[in-house]
Amino acid sequence: MHPYVVLALLVGVRTEEERPLTWSHVHIDVDGEDRPHIDAWRSVRRRGETKTRRSKRSLTMPYYAATVLSDHRQRQQDDCAASGVAWSDDRLVFPDSDGSQRSSTNVLRHFRALVKDAGLPAPHGWTTRELRTSFVSLLSDHGTPIEVIARVVGHNGTRTTEWVYRKQIRPVIAEGAEAMDQIFKPDGA
Repeated sequence: MHPYVVLALLVGVRTEEERPLTWSHVHIDVDGEDRPHIDAWRSVRRRGETKTRRSKRSLTMPYYAATVLSDHRQRQQDDCAASGVAWSDDRLVFPDSDGSQRSSTNVLRHFRALVKDAGLPAPHGWTTRELRTSFVSLLSDHGTPIEVIARVVGHNGTRTTEWVYRKQIRPVIAEGAEAMDQIFKPDGA
């Protein structure tokens, strides 16, 4: 569950984009100036389409996420070798124990167990969407423009990003006060 959470929290992909993700869409070993990235091109929705046209996107991964996924892939490759099964990049990144695609219920059950193990309150009330909400909120809190965040998470505009996903840890609108401090700064300051 750790690599699943890392990818959702640090890259902002939807759980419906993570569950069908195969290794052929994860680019960790890149050459030149390319950065590690994933192709969020499929979903568990009907016919495998993403939620919107803008949802079909390639996303650069932070180096920590790339390291976690690289270790995860190595463990899967080692498991294949130990069981005498040929490795294929068409394998799911986050398969169920039988190698099939995880259901949303399966992911939610494992996520809530992780929340409970972490000692967070009311684990039964948490959903995997919290990871995406946290991703948006952390970027916003860091000062990333809402237009950029909306593009990264695959939203058609900023409204959903602002009203549904952004939950601020602290106020972010400081520009007005900063401007007034400059306009009305005391003499000699």
